[in-house]
Amino acid sequence: MSGMVVILLFIIFIAWLAIDLGVGKKVFSQAENTFPKRSASLFLFADGNVLYKDLFHEIENASSFIHLSFYIVQNDEVSQDFLDLLVQKAQQNIEVRLLVDRVGSYKIKKNKIAFLKKQGVHFAYSRTLRWPYLFYTLNARNHRKMAVIDGKVGYIGGFNIGREYLGLDAKLGVWKDYHLRMEGEGIQDLQMQLLSDWYAATGLDLRKMERYFPPTSEGDYVIQLQSTEGFSLEESFLSIINQANRELYIGTPYFIPSEPLMNALLQARARGVQVHILIPMRADQPLVHHAAFAYLPTLLQAGCMIYQYYYGFYHAKVLIADNVICDVGTANFDKRSLFLNAEINCLIYDATYIEEVKNSFKACMGECPVLSLEDVKNRTWSEKLKQGFATFISPLL
Repeated sequence: MSGMVVILLFIIFIAWLAIDLGVGKKVFSQAENTFPKRSASLFLFADGNVLYKDLFHEIENASSFIHLSFYIVQNDEVSQDFLDLLVQKAQQNIEVRLLVDRVGSYKIKKNKIAFLKKQGVHFAYSRTLRWPYLFYTLNARNHRKMAVIDGKVGYIGGFNIGREYLGLDAKLGVWKDYHLRMEGEGIQDLQMQLLSDWYAATGLDLRKMERYFPPTSEGDYVIQLQSTEGFSLEESFLSIINQANRELYIGTPYFIPSEPLMNALLQARARGVQVHILIPMRADQPLVHHAAFAYLPTLLQAGCMIYQYYYGFYHAKVLIADNVICDVGTANFDKRSLFLNAEINCLIYDATYIEEVKNSFKACMGECPVLSLEDVKNRTWSEKLKQGFATFISPLL
């Protein structure tokens, strides 16, 4: 095969991918739900063991319904305990719904799904592959992690279900993440999003059933849930960054900003904002890890502080501007979350609680080595080659 033919085929392939992604997004994306500011009481989890203990306890004591949505449910002993608990509750005539992403949760065996359904668990896959837009539907994932129990308690954040989230994976080590427990008015919107995703996956619309939206009391803090489908997340991140006058904190496992976000960070530094970015030293996705280094030298030269979490894997997603606004949720600071994935974040407007989240972030930051420009320059040629390739395909990482 001649070189010209190879080049032509490559151009055709790239064109097909672009059409698949562009048209597929228009055809299959859900509308982004818009939620108002609400009051809610919050508790921040940074340890999977503590979160699971609390979540499993609430599931065990559910008296009406259990609605759950995760990007990943693994096929391991931890996931088995989780699924066994759901079966136990279904056998007690408690309504149980479990929605998982088709790609993220591919390890769940067919016979396990059949067993769950036979025992009364309502199970569904979110974001199945669709012809002819296979590339888009393969890449645009439901990355949300949500739970609503009896309409009284909700959970949202970065933890999925599996042994690695408890720090039991020897390669990844200690797992650092953020997840919120929520009570109060905000539960209504969390439930609405979960049922919207259930409707998109199954065609069954439960969003007008009153029993799923029992009355709630007011909470302690002002919050706002933000559901995104690859359209408005960049605008939201830009708004938060532009509000910072003194300090900005960003925690993310994958740092691949868009050009407007990169410019906003540099502009923040130019107006005197102290910018602190916390990323993992270890990589669960090697190419994503290398892609970040295309952006770090410019930020370091501008005076941003980059910290690398080295005790294990850093998976928390958090963005804090002064004591004005804080974002904790499922969205990474990368192009996949910005432009492809379905995400849900919780915006917090209460200075007292923002300070609590910030203190947790700073405690972690204080344990991490600071990345220097020299460290970046001294990366091996192999690492730099991987960085170049990762940068090229960064919109899909």
